[in-house]
Amino acid sequence: MDIELSPADAAFRDEVRAFLAEKLPKAVHEGSAATPSVFVEPDIGQVWNAVLHEKGWLGYQWPKEYGGTGWTPLQRYLFEKECALAGAPNLTVLGLKLVAPVIWTFGREDQKHYYLPRILSGEDYWCQGFSEPGSGSDLASLQCRAVLDGDRYVVNGSKIWTTHAHHANKMFCLVRTDATGRKQAGISFLLIDMNQPGISVRPILTLGGDHEVNQVFLEDVSVPVSDRVGEEGQGWAIAKFLLENERGGSCHAPKLSYDLDQIEALAKDQPDGRGGALSDDRDWRRRLAKLRIGVQSLEMIELKIISEIAKGRAPGPQTSLTKLLASNLRQDIDLLAVDLFGPAGLQLELARPLYGDNAPDPLLSRAAQLASPRYLNSRAWTIFGGTNEVQANIIARSVLGL
Repeated sequence: MDIELSPADAAFRDEVRAFLAEKLPKAVHEGSAATPSVFVEPDIGQVWNAVLHEKGWLGYQWPKEYGGTGWTPLQRYLFEKECALAGAPNLTVLGLKLVAPVIWTFGREDQKHYYLPRILSGEDYWCQGFSEPGSGSDLASLQCRAVLDGDRYVVNGSKIWTTHAHHANKMFCLVRTDATGRKQAGISFLLIDMNQPGISVRPILTLGGDHEVNQVFLEDVSVPVSDRVGEEGQGWAIAKFLLENERGGSCHAPKLSYDLDQIEALAKDQPDGRGGALSDDRDWRRRLAKLRIGVQSLEMIELKIISEIAKGRAPGPQTSLTKLLASNLRQDIDLLAVDLFGPAGLQLELARPLYGDNAPDPLLSRAAQLASPRYLNSRAWTIFGGTNEVQANIIARSVLGL
């Protein structure tokens, strides 16, 4: 694997840097920096999406025929890396990176023509209906039922940990259409309109006080058969594709590196309790160096996967390794931030948002105010998208052949 940039790739990187320096709104940058959770609120995310859409870069992972950029895997990685290093917010991944590839891969032409432009324009804001009470890591055991009634499905059940369901007008959802055979064979993939009778959303506040996830209840919800993606019973294969696509070509390392840089800079102004700065403390520097080595190792793995994708190979189960490593590093870095601020890092402000004119005043600094809620929020990293235990099993079985 050659990790040296070609002149063309270096020029592309410089173009992205210049664009970010000019077009990333200050309010968006500040709001993203003051958001403890993984997903930024629409008042930040949709503004940034619109800037990228105007530039033609929002569908940077999409094929050109569907409104994408047609960039190479390395260009996509460089774009994500530069965005992370500039402090830009995460994009609305549920629509752009998860359901969109499902639609253009498994969907009919009319579904592609209708839904894909609406994802880019922001007309449709998506949430994901996968996990259920009792069906999280064992997703194949899901019980949300969809019964065919003429040209419609009638859906009953509930979904949980549904990110941004309180903002979404659309949900892509796994439902059970057959309970008689193998569990995986009876699952189908539906696109559901959230703005209809029978759907209710109950907020779930995280440990850090964020309203990021919800429980969604579906009672006699009507879904046209035309909004099923793929064949009936194909949902399990589509879900596997979606999850591998979510992890494939991941770009976790640059954001982790950015956060480490922020912590390292802040440590220069934090006392070590002995008359010096925390940045000069030997144990502190050892912890920082260990995490930085971990992040650099993760980036090498991510680049290796990018290299495989560039050769036309599917991401595959190796992406479970990046998910596992990134989750553990995320938690360790957020713990380091709590330790950085000492007692001030233990404050837990429950008001939201922590940006804008009405943000509550922090103790010591805004960064100190964010430390605990960010740490508590990141406890979910080793659960969502597949628990650490699930990832370890995939690695053992499919990567190591154990």
